Amino acid sequence: MRKSSETPSAARPARRGPGRPRRAERDGGPSTRELILREATELFAARGPEGTSLRDIAARVGIDVSSLHHHFPAKEALYDACFERVHAAEREALAPLVADLRDAATTGGEPLAAALRALADGFVDFLEEHPHTTSLWLRRWLDPTRGAGLDEAYALPLYGEVERALLEAAQAGTVRETTPHVTVRSLVWAAHGHVTALAAASPAERERERYEFRLWVRRFLDALYGPGRTEAP
Repeated sequence: MRKSSETPSAARPARRGPGRPRRAERDGGPSTRELILREATELFAARGPEGTSLRDIAARVGIDVSSLHHHFPAKEALYDACFERVHAAEREALAPLVADLRDAATTGGEPLAAALRALADGFVDFLEEHPHTTSLWLRRWLDPTRGAGLDEAYALPLYGEVERALLEAAQAGTVRETTPHVTVRSLVWAAHGHVTALAAASPAERERERYEFRLWVRRFLDALYGPGRTEAP
């Protein structure tokens, strides 16, 4: 009688079905969903959505595509979730600084200038610590007509809070501000450009870039909103 070459089913390791927790997750490690988001964010930041497949992401996580589909039924849903995750981390880091800015808006003078500098430093710190955030957004902005909803959901609300604080300061007469959206957008783009410059710089160049960029931000903000800047330009 011919001996079967197949391993008895009782001896074979059970295949983890879609949605079944990984052993590391059961032991307190990151969830499969979190691992998918981490790897997808890195790949979308490096290649954009067109250059990234769900199969690529599943392979990086070590799962099959059907397991990935259990968490995210389509690539667009996963792409959106990556921005939501990045936005949540950014908001957590910056929300206290934005609140301080609102509190200082009607006071003006040095308290307002200090709150603005702290917020700008906090934003730059966040981007330097999470450079994939810059890459993710730059990939999105390469196609201005695609993904406008991402801006509305994960960028404009936070920027809008800063703009409203500056308008409140202007209404209180503590600063002169007529185009806060231009100011905020200019600083955001400059900060992303700064992070992009760091990526290809040598260690010595990175240190110089960090120093010079923060110095420029301080001078820019002080020129616009420093003590005594209520007069017309």
